[in-house]
Amino acid sequence: MIKNKRTVFVGNLPVNSTAQMLKSLFKEYGQIESIRFRSVVPAEDTLSKKLAAIKRKIHPNVKYINAYVVFKEECDAIKALKKNGTEIASGFHIRVDIASKNSLHDNKRSVFLGNLSYDISDDAVREHFADCGGVVAVRIVRDRQTGMGKGFGYILFENTDAVHLALKLNDSALQGRKVRVKRCVEKGSAARRAAGRPRGPQGRARSAAPAGSVHGASFVGEKAAPCARGAKTKRRRKGAAKRKPGRKQQPGARRCC
Repeated sequence: MIKNKRTVFVGNLPVNSTAQMLKSLFKEYGQIESIRFRSVVPAEDTLSKKLAAIKRKIHPNVKYINAYVVFKEECDAIKALKKNGTEIASGFHIRVDIASKNSLHDNKRSVFLGNLSYDISDDAVREHFADCGGVVAVRIVRDRQTGMGKGFGYILFENTDAVHLALKLNDSALQGRKVRVKRCVEKGSAARRAAGRPRGPQGRARSAAPAGSVHGASFVGEKAAPCARGAKTKRRRKGAAKRKPGRKQQPGARRCC
């Protein structure tokens, strides 16, 4: 956890990025301890991700990779966040964030994007929403094995005013698809809303059913009272009395054929 506070995540890097390039980019903020590349898909199945990153034998369909830069001091990692949004190459605005799990994402300044093209780039999304306001970061959720997008992502804006403008772009065309734009909701509040909402027709029927009705019945009415045990015994005795009594056999006498 302590090391994570000294580590910055660098996303949306070109595949030809090198450790030396990243050192030159961040050296002004402090001494760098190590650099690790991630989201690398090897060009061959026989290569490991580490070896593919070193030899630069990356799958041709992969256009973006990520990296972790570890600083000697935590304060240097915080200063390196100033590089967030920097365009280091044509069409590549990098995303820089603290790798610590304690770093919070501001949902009030963010929107959720759905129905995105699987091969969409971060910069294509950034450009589509550029008129809404300042974009702090774009995050496209990608498959770890292939590097392809999963069809959804997020945008973090500089202020909440940009969120209102971004919501107006719901169902707008982006690379041949109608992109869905929704507000980001905290996981806790979403779970609470779902818990208080009936699920499907059964939930609605259950909530609409009057108090005294039997669940699953096709009618509404009172329950039939169960028969008393004594009444059932009386009926048996009455039925037994109607039967014709047979001849009583004398003790020791033989019955004639």
